[in-house]
Amino acid sequence: MGAPASEIELPAGRPRPRWRCAGPAGTLGSVALVGLVASALLLGATAAHGPSSYVPSGAHRFPAWLAGPLRPFGFTSAHWALEGLVLAICVCYAAALACVRSLPARSIWAAVIVATLACTLAPPLLSSDVLGYIGFGRLGALHGLSPYSFTANAMGHDAVYPYLGWRAVTTPYGPLFTLLSYALVPLGLAGGLWALKLIAAAATLMTVVILASAARRLGGSPTWSVAMYGLNPVVLVFAVGGAHNDALFGALLAAAALWLISGRESIAAVSVITAVAIKASAALMLPFALIGARRRRAFLIWAVAAAAVVAVAALAIFGTHLTGLWRALAGEQRHVAKHSVPAELSMLIGVGHVAGRGAGTHFLLPVGIRIGFATAFCAALIGTLWRAWRGAAWLDCYAWAALALLACSAWLLPWYAMWALLPASLSSDRRVSAGALIASAYCLAIKIL
Repeated sequence: MGAPASEIELPAGRPRPRWRCAGPAGTLGSVALVGLVASALLLGATAAHGPSSYVPSGAHRFPAWLAGPLRPFGFTSAHWALEGLVLAICVCYAAALACVRSLPARSIWAAVIVATLACTLAPPLLSSDVLGYIGFGRLGALHGLSPYSFTANAMGHDAVYPYLGWRAVTTPYGPLFTLLSYALVPLGLAGGLWALKLIAAAATLMTVVILASAARRLGGSPTWSVAMYGLNPVVLVFAVGGAHNDALFGALLAAAALWLISGRESIAAVSVITAVAIKASAALMLPFALIGARRRRAFLIWAVAAAAVVAVAALAIFGTHLTGLWRALAGEQRHVAKHSVPAELSMLIGVGHVAGRGAGTHFLLPVGIRIGFATAFCAALIGTLWRAWRGAAWLDCYAWAALALLACSAWLLPWYAMWALLPASLSSDRRVSAGALIASAYCLAIKIL
């Protein structure tokens, strides 16, 4: 991707313009940034106004601590208003991204920061997972039951129980994140929720800063990377608004990419392993990072050493209960999201269907479809690894592999789009960027439409 107009070197002695909003593109982009920030603030206030499908953890109880500080500013909790505001964020994002070369970097950074703050102050949006994190922590820290072996149903009397979405599953998260959830228990429900919201926001802003630095080192456009990731509705509405731990391990993966670009394989390896210790899906980056490392042997040694330290510490703390993590991850793979690509294809050809009623509703996906898509992903993974080994940009190959995973997984949640968005934000290949943006749009659509 060629250098943007904002980064073209000017002749010596000629001052660099400080602001570059002149022209229709600059005006449209500025309006889009203002619209995106305003829509994010209104979304937070509207969601906080009262119970709605946009705050599933408040379906039965909606106390002030769950609604958050924007509650006094809400005017309605109607579904059409919430949906319209999310769509407005999407439209403004698309316009801002199209005009990013005509916008001053300061305006983009300001929009990222304010929009992130707005989504931080919103109640947990479109997911109750953040209360699930708190529930797993309370299960272990308060009730002495390992969340790798026991479900929330074992603490039905706990104060967090009414706010949980998943009550019959053990934790699928890594030991490092489980320990973090333990550490937040003394803060109580409200303190734990808003601490996790702040962690997600801080991690997102840190990711944006890291991406800007990495893009600069790669000779790309920092403002493009900042805008593509930091203003993306998936990041704002789900990662920050929903306080998902994908934001946390995303910051670690971005840091690992920066360290690899800088030739610091040791700390890059530790960063990747730390991310995997938060959520297993971060492991997809590991083989690509190994191939992309200048000193592969050093990266491998440090990765193995870090993994050994994490494994020993986790076993010392959780004991044999830790084996429940593998069962939880395997159980997740048996789930089917109705709007995943395999499910949509199976319905299109008339072999898949929804069974059950109410809370017991589930999607039946034929084994042949599962095997076919699993085979397709394995082929894509091998192909992208081969291309990286042959000299293709490892970040591009990692992005393509993440896109293949999104397309082939039967279990697809909107925030998973971040897995491909992160490396795509550093790509110079427009096809990679387009693929990540299409994946983001699809993942948003399956949740809000």
